Amino acid sequence: MRKRLCIIFMLIIFLIPLVFYPLPVNADTIIEREAIDEFVTNYMERNGLPGASIVIVKDGKLVYEKGYGHDSEGKPLTEKSLMRIASVSKSFTAFSVLQLVDEGKINLDDPVVKYLPELTMDDARLQKVTIRHLLSHTSGIPNPIIVPEADTLKKRVNSLYDWKLQWNPGEKYSYSNVNYWILARLVEVISSMEFPKYLDEKIFSPLGMNDTLSAINSGDPVQGLSRGYITAYGTAFPWWELEQMFAGSGGVISTAADMGKWLSMHTNEGKNMNGERLLSKSLLEESYSPQPGSPKYGLGWYLSSPNIKPARISHSGALSTFQAQQDIVPSSGYAVAVMLNSFTTTLEHSYEISSGIIKLTEGQKPDIKAPMPKIIDLSFGFITLIYLFLGIKGIIRSKEWSNRRKQYPAWRYYLRLMPQVTPVLLIGWIFFIVPNLQNNSATIKDAFGLWPAAMLFLIVVFLIGVIVTVRRVYYRGILNRN
Repeated sequence: MRKRLCIIFMLIIFLIPLVFYPLPVNADTIIEREAIDEFVTNYMERNGLPGASIVIVKDGKLVYEKGYGHDSEGKPLTEKSLMRIASVSKSFTAFSVLQLVDEGKINLDDPVVKYLPELTMDDARLQKVTIRHLLSHTSGIPNPIIVPEADTLKKRVNSLYDWKLQWNPGEKYSYSNVNYWILARLVEVISSMEFPKYLDEKIFSPLGMNDTLSAINSGDPVQGLSRGYITAYGTAFPWWELEQMFAGSGGVISTAADMGKWLSMHTNEGKNMNGERLLSKSLLEESYSPQPGSPKYGLGWYLSSPNIKPARISHSGALSTFQAQQDIVPSSGYAVAVMLNSFTTTLEHSYEISSGIIKLTEGQKPDIKAPMPKIIDLSFGFITLIYLFLGIKGIIRSKEWSNRRKQYPAWRYYLRLMPQVTPVLLIGWIFFIVPNLQNNSATIKDAFGLWPAAMLFLIVVFLIGVIVTVRRVYYRGILNRN
């Protein structure tokens, strides 16, 4: 009996420290998460970002997921908050095409027109463009900034009839959203399903990505999705997303929690949480491999350059009010996704945050960089104020300027107005002509949202130029009458 009591007493003595003092493994995990929280929070504060959500997985298993900041309605962001992932969507489009290859319904090196006869262009070389060319951005199809309006994939593909290739198919890499519009339409035709439905049935549902969906147009209403932000002068304010048809190239809307399931599958040889394979291992590895004419892009994935350590398989994305980044690190088994509800023209914040998290997983400290977008915007702001001061001075002195040149012949007088007229014409073309080219849906508001600090400077230059020119022409007329 005494021996038993001694054993029980010894066990109690041994277990008490374990109850009150966690094991070192748990402590290390807490410290690592605190380091991630500290890094992400400090980065957002330093750069004036409103919100972010992140997820980290390793070897097919969830490590960490969390939201930071708030949405445009003032609600806290969580790992369940819906965010646009922009061109990260291309990885899903490529995956859907590879599934069809896996099923034997299409072949990677077959011409796309074999399966999609509705695709026509004013270029005979289109007949040589293969599915692999489209996936690896080596088709030679251009990526124009201004495209005609369309609200379905079929309309978009049918609108390419007068296009020409920039070079021969397979010759070199050049990123083009058009490649992925065509691929999304290919999925529709081969599967006999609308593209969003295919993604839902064949990818999202099998992975348990229950909150994820794919939109055809950026203006399609999505319940639970708040407006994103644009940044300026180190702060951010809500803005409207540019209207466009972006199915296949940028239409997926997801959450950090769901992106964790997507990356878990990629770090688990193409298998979901139930062990079901969504894509063969060989095709999955092919998607991560360099392609002919495309050494840094596989099939829906970027391949990091040799100077980036550790090497990673990635895809970034940006719309006019959202940014996203996904990274897989083969050497460690880690994968990271970062989603931001804001857009900054001068820096990919989502890439920087993901890179910092990867450094933490490698046991290194993230680099603390200066907030360059804020510095650039404030510099623009300073230049804008100087120009405004000088411009007002020029407006006030317009009569004096004209009087000093009243003896000039008309041609010489008006030639001296060109320093004011030229920027007015150029800026006017950007704000009033470009948004209306080819019946696209862009507006002056969209142009301003691309880079507010720069656009505000251009607006000041435009207004000063118009007012100065009008006043100098007015005083020229008065002087001539006198």
